[in-house]
Amino acid sequence: MSRPLAERMRPETLDDVVGQKHLLEQGQIIRQIIERKQPTSLILWGPPGSGKTTLARIIARETGAEFIEISAVTAGKADITKAVTDAQANQRLGMRTILFVDEIHRFNKAQQDTLLPHVEDGTIVLIGATTENPSFEVITPLLSRSRVLVLQAHTKEDIVAILKKTAKAEKLTAKRMPAKSIDLLAELSGGDARVALGNLELALQLTDKTVSPAIITTAAQKRVPGYDKAGEQHYNIISAFIKSMRGSDATAALYYMARMLQAGEDPKFIARRMIIFASEDIGLAAPAALNLAVSTFLAVGRIGLPEAEYNLYHCATILAKAPKSREVANAMGAAKAAARDYPDAPVPLHIRNAPTKLMKDLGYNKGYKWEAGYQHEKGFLPPELGDINFFA
Repeated sequence: MSRPLAERMRPETLDDVVGQKHLLEQGQIIRQIIERKQPTSLILWGPPGSGKTTLARIIARETGAEFIEISAVTAGKADITKAVTDAQANQRLGMRTILFVDEIHRFNKAQQDTLLPHVEDGTIVLIGATTENPSFEVITPLLSRSRVLVLQAHTKEDIVAILKKTAKAEKLTAKRMPAKSIDLLAELSGGDARVALGNLELALQLTDKTVSPAIITTAAQKRVPGYDKAGEQHYNIISAFIKSMRGSDATAALYYMARMLQAGEDPKFIARRMIIFASEDIGLAAPAALNLAVSTFLAVGRIGLPEAEYNLYHCATILAKAPKSREVANAMGAAKAAARDYPDAPVPLHIRNAPTKLMKDLGYNKGYKWEAGYQHEKGFLPPELGDINFFA
């Protein structure tokens, strides 16, 4: 009983695992690995509490492999060396070794490189767990030697099922832990089974009577949103925010903005992205949008949160509802392409400056008139570009 509740409730067989059906059901990859007794190197990518460590332990147990577990947060070169030495000894005895590296994204490139030859020659089967996008955090050679499996956050129904199993295992009656309390624990978990069980464990310690919603609220306090300003969620949510405004869905845009602000995102970052959006996606359809976005950025800097939230929500709503035009963005792309294709095309003589008599005699500025809207018969572009039109 001294072990944490989440550890006591950790599944020991595949059939005990709740969720992740896309990996565990009949015919799916982890089920096949276990049925064939052929462990393979994997990178398990998913949010906290989604079962990465549990699945690694089950794979080792069910395939009869030696399981060595290290954490990239605390492990150093000596830990890797010892793990490899143990794996080599196992190999000589005809045993397979699974090296589980939790938080593998915390290993630097040199540490990840150390694992490569031993994965390649089969000394170890590597299972890495990460909450960060492995495309950015795990070196390409390791990725190419592993299968990346994506775990999903538990649904509310998954968490409810886990809590009901826990209540049965811990002999908690319906009176001690009513259904409404289970529902609230699931709601507050954010899809993290460890959070749900941790909140339940603390709630049980706070009362000898019914674990009421009030007790759970006291135990859970405010749930911290799952958001990392330097990680995958940061990029996913700002992408959703921009795409929602582009799709003129103001409701979705404000929802994603609220999530960013509640998680502590820098409001100036959001305001800067809206300045870009005003030119990139609205452009000529509503030119005043750029002024509004710039004014919002200035307001955020001068007022600060929480009052500046009004300015941010005001601006995001207008940008989402505004008409959209890609004319400026498309023309910019065409202009940059033309500049790359013709980087040295000479400026036509008739639109060159002519401050001296010699230059005038050579044809500089010939036929040009300083008049509003004046169109020279020879145009303004170098002849090499022909009749190109970035706005056609």
